[in-house]
Amino acid sequence: MISSSSLAEQLNPAQYAAVTHSDGPILVIAGAGSGKTRTLVYRMAHLIAQGVPPESILLLTFTRRAAQEMLSRASDLTAGSCRRVMGGTFHATANILLRRHGHHLDLGSNFTIIDRGDAEGIINLLKSSLGMAGAGKRFPSKRVVMNLISGAVNRATTIEQLVYGDHIHLSEFINDFYTIAEHYRQFKLDHALMDYDDLLINWKRLLAESEAARDELSTRFRHILVDEYQDTNLLQAEIVRLLAHRHSNVMVVGDDAQSIYSFRGADFSNIMRFPEQFPGTTMVKLEENYRSTEPILQLTNDIIAHAEKKFAKTLFTGKDGGSRPQLVVAPTEAAEARFVVETIERLRQEGTPLHDIAVLFRSGFHSFKLEIELAGHGIDFDKRGGLKLTESAHIKDLLSFFRVVINPWDNLSWNRILLQLDKVGPKTVHKILAAIRQSDTPFTALAAYRPAPAWKTQFDLLVATLQRLQEPGQTPSDQFDLVMEYYGPVFEKMYYDDYPKRRKELDQIKALIAGYGDLQSFVDDTALDPPDVGVATDVFADDSRLILSTIHSAKGLEWDTVFVIGLAEGRFPHMNATPGEQWEEERRLLYVAATRAKNQLYLTYPREMVTPDRQQMRTAMSPFLREINPGLYQAIDRAGTVTAPLTSQYQPSSSLPAPTAGNSASRTVFAEGMRVNHAFFGPGRIASIPGPRRVEVHFDRHGSKILHLDYAKLDVLE
Repeated sequence: MISSSSLAEQLNPAQYAAVTHSDGPILVIAGAGSGKTRTLVYRMAHLIAQGVPPESILLLTFTRRAAQEMLSRASDLTAGSCRRVMGGTFHATANILLRRHGHHLDLGSNFTIIDRGDAEGIINLLKSSLGMAGAGKRFPSKRVVMNLISGAVNRATTIEQLVYGDHIHLSEFINDFYTIAEHYRQFKLDHALMDYDDLLINWKRLLAESEAARDELSTRFRHILVDEYQDTNLLQAEIVRLLAHRHSNVMVVGDDAQSIYSFRGADFSNIMRFPEQFPGTTMVKLEENYRSTEPILQLTNDIIAHAEKKFAKTLFTGKDGGSRPQLVVAPTEAAEARFVVETIERLRQEGTPLHDIAVLFRSGFHSFKLEIELAGHGIDFDKRGGLKLTESAHIKDLLSFFRVVINPWDNLSWNRILLQLDKVGPKTVHKILAAIRQSDTPFTALAAYRPAPAWKTQFDLLVATLQRLQEPGQTPSDQFDLVMEYYGPVFEKMYYDDYPKRRKELDQIKALIAGYGDLQSFVDDTALDPPDVGVATDVFADDSRLILSTIHSAKGLEWDTVFVIGLAEGRFPHMNATPGEQWEEERRLLYVAATRAKNQLYLTYPREMVTPDRQQMRTAMSPFLREINPGLYQAIDRAGTVTAPLTSQYQPSSSLPAPTAGNSASRTVFAEGMRVNHAFFGPGRIASIPGPRRVEVHFDRHGSKILHLDYAKLDVLE
């Protein structure tokens, strides 16, 4: 067992204060790299050393691995006593408690938990039985429907609000979504099933609706510990509150500055209002950082200091030395990628292993230029939080056209192209491929093939497109446009549920290909080796790959050297981030990225970016970078000159023309204060123009909504 004297030796003063806290609620604000896991481990050990029965301690985490690690480490400190602590994820704990106490809600203990795949299978079954799927019918996929049903639960909102916020092109199906949701609920009841969301819903119901169950569980769990509290949703926060209603002995550990998962339902306000929900809360701040050098911490402190809402803290370290972070301004995205690769090559030569270097970015497609540059230099990498350039289905579809132009005997690409034809299956494709293989001129053989009447029109269009692609004098950009003229309608039909999102990635290919003078070079550069082949040599083992990662996927990790790329206005923060909480979460996202670095941090952005329509656009550094004290970083201009930060070409205005055709809105210039009408939301007034092709409207009956003018049809009332 641990003693108070040994605790004082093994913990810093703030950790010691948190670990030895007596009764009552305590909020531990654990800065990045400040030892929050250690604090929770020693808290459990200390409670047991003070005579608290292990069975009366409840540890709630967000991953099973985190719970297992904490309980294992605590058990080592308590001669195995912590093995009797109940610890696990919210969902795993709900499962155990509902089986034991569900009778209070007339729930049997023999329910079956269904995973996401099972849930989507039920949705598919319901779509068919309700006549919403079948030949000739276009309806969102089971995945999209499930996302909406689950998202409404986890984000404490409605399906309607989710559709109009993120999937406005699916608004015609709102009533159908509600119908499916109700039948899905009833199906689960009829068959004694629970999905992951039901576990939390019913756990909360158990505590809220049954006084006996609430008293029993609150009496049993005299001490409740919650990890990563900033990632809880409203449902989870309410569960914690109800569990502690008899004693308020709750320790929540988290960092408001690292709350970046609102898209999963995490609610930033939970950690901010914890002291209000639990009067008399003691707050302890863990500010000593064991990860980063002091210069890196000074910069990260300055990033978060500008946050509108926060628990003020200043991270510091006992580590000596360290160089200032570097802010690198590159002429173009290609130059930015070259800088990163050249620097990685130098770091590797100096002894930094590839696996201890990470390149982080806001969105998965922001690394495409870099991926091509890395492939050209033979640097192998693992990409996390997004697909590699050639791994997305729609990107593979697109590239297959270019590949058959380069190599007409590429059967894999032919197979992909031909399967896109309506009413053409694998057997027919096999016959067409046989004809192509037997000919010295595959395109001629394709044109000579006699299609069935049912798919002749589309087949003839494909043949004509492929013939035009081979005409001399075309640039790769011209060939891209030709392919999209054919593939665009096919693409929208194949990926109807989320084609607006996927279209952004196709636009990135459009911008990339504009930098090439010949198609062969482009195809070669995008032919990245699969991970099981790779380009690693015997010197660099498989576990020594460079890490490319979205920032969301990098949280909780650390590397010796970190590059954060694409820090240009309009890209970071995301151009669609609206003022307020969305903007503030983007700031926290940058903070999380910068705090991943131990010894070296590089922040980069290009002066110019190629837009999807192949226009060169001058860019400015991210507004978050402009807020930072310039003395906290070393500025490097890759063009050889030092200039003042650029002013962005995009300037939000108080009026905005609608781009879509086919409705009255396409000819209207919308302005703040204008009265408008929406077919579903009714009348309202334009409150602001938050970004390109978006308007914020305050509707009389539905409150404020942000609408995309590519989809929303607004009629001017005055």
